[in-house]
Amino acid sequence: MGNYRFILSGGGTGGHIYPAIAIANELKKRHPEAEFLFVGAKDKMEMEKVPRAGYKIEGLWISGLQRKLTLKNLMFPLKLISSLFRARNIVSKFQPDVAIGTGGFASGPLLKMAANKGIPSVLQEQNSFAGITNKLLAGKAKSICVAYDGMEKFFPKEKIIKTGNPVRSDLVNLKVDKAEAIKFFELNPSKKTVLIIGGSLGARRINQLIEKELGFFEEHQIQLVWQCGKLYHGDYKKYNSDSIKVKAFLNEMDYAYAAADIIISRAGAGSVSELCLVGKPVIFIPSPNVAEDHQTKNALALVEKDAAIMLKENELDKKFEKTFFEIMNSRALQDSLGVNIKKLALPKATEHIVDEIEKLLS
Repeated sequence: MGNYRFILSGGGTGGHIYPAIAIANELKKRHPEAEFLFVGAKDKMEMEKVPRAGYKIEGLWISGLQRKLTLKNLMFPLKLISSLFRARNIVSKFQPDVAIGTGGFASGPLLKMAANKGIPSVLQEQNSFAGITNKLLAGKAKSICVAYDGMEKFFPKEKIIKTGNPVRSDLVNLKVDKAEAIKFFELNPSKKTVLIIGGSLGARRINQLIEKELGFFEEHQIQLVWQCGKLYHGDYKKYNSDSIKVKAFLNEMDYAYAAADIIISRAGAGSVSELCLVGKPVIFIPSPNVAEDHQTKNALALVEKDAAIMLKENELDKKFEKTFFEIMNSRALQDSLGVNIKKLALPKATEHIVDEIEKLLS
């Protein structure tokens, strides 16, 4: 058995990077001698996150098309050509056995060049609405691992395998109990706890909502674990108190999930997959500022199965208190939301994706 070489690309957001790292970790567990190389976009967060996870990364000079005419858009053809050349050199030099793409712009040039050299590839699509890069690459891919039903509207049906999305391993077996988690955050065990997560950078509109509703929460004896994001921590840390724990970032997600009675979250694919495993009542507030409005589609896929509640940003002022109250005051609704969302969990996603990758090694 030779030393396998795997090349992985995905990035731009945590939603594309974490799955790629999870897949690499599982491959490494099965093939300790294997070599790994990641390829990302030069100025994006993968350039920091991937080395921190212990892997080498090469950067491409690539970025997405902006929605309006900007200098960046005029540079796009140049960046694309430069990235294709660089990707071709990286592939020629590294000579991978398999190429793995988890979405994001850098994976386009890399997987295209790998395909041109006859290297088999696997795509992993996290969202219920496929991203543009994966749609363009689908024709050449050997298999496409997805997390939602109905993906044949984007991809060739015979290539689709429903595996679910990789999630952080500490969440697959939540070992922390609620009492321990409440103690960890120094909260009051007799009060209800709401966890607010807006993604790693934070979500301005959710933060504005929570700030506006602080009086409402206090009046109803509700305490908060509020991940406001590192972009906004400076604005909101003044609210930190016995009953409000304001965090830039939560490294201890297992504790945060264990402490929560209700969770308010964005609807990025990674968050949705994690929350299915957690099995608690969730109010999704999708970001409207993402490609193809895919967060709304992710959330709706759960709402249709009575597994979550969704509020759009433009409905928050009118509907938030009423909706929140309905969940908070109904044990039956809390239980049914928790049970239904848990049914959608696919905890073995990473293993199943790696099984597909291994089929290509022979």
